[in-house]
Amino acid sequence: MRKYRHELKFIINKKMSEILKQRLNMVMDIDKNSVNLDNTYYIRSLYFDDPSSSAYYEKLNGVLYRTKYRIRIYNNDSSFIRLERKLKHNNMTSKEQIKISKEVCLAILDGNINKINASSDLMKDFINEIKIKNLKPSIIVDYKRLAYTYPISDVRITFDSDIKSGLYNYDLFDYDSTSYDVLDNDKVVLEVKFNEIIPEHIAIILQTIPTYRQAVSKFALCRSIK
Repeated sequence: MRKYRHELKFIINKKMSEILKQRLNMVMDIDKNSVNLDNTYYIRSLYFDDPSSSAYYEKLNGVLYRTKYRIRIYNNDSSFIRLERKLKHNNMTSKEQIKISKEVCLAILDGNINKINASSDLMKDFINEIKIKNLKPSIIVDYKRLAYTYPISDVRITFDSDIKSGLYNYDLFDYDSTSYDVLDNDKVVLEVKFNEIIPEHIAIILQTIPTYRQAVSKFALCRSIK
């Protein structure tokens, strides 16, 4: 059975984000993926879409049921690559993911899907979508993330900054490619994800910072400048 989680998104300024981080530091843990001195890590995602840009326009039009496929790497480490499918149902989300090899990733990017041994349901569905909907690489999204976790209700709070788009370069492994800022340097995307409820002490901390909830999408932000 597919599991859905609550997902709330906000755009806040960096000053407010620093205050919020200081308060969350006292009650939440830093994500184990953190590798930098400031406890951040880097994410690069390659999103896929059909020739009609359905995923992009469904987001813009606020379609309640949406699906996106992406390939994601962390900290420029090509030894750990994931294929992910993210499903959106109003304010609830579900994510499925599998680890894939660099060889499989390159086969996908080169359009050689017949060479892939689809051993998982997710890979089978993705290949079928490629064949039926002619899914192609759409946009690369790069950003720096600081993440906090809390076990009760599996709370995860993330701060995403330095969001950039690779535009027409779809090479996940070209780390020197030109990229473009898609959000003001003073802005940060705040995401709050949880299962049932946010524990009261975390909810109180979040309420101390003025926020304006937005249906913000890093995929859509980057795709909009293309």
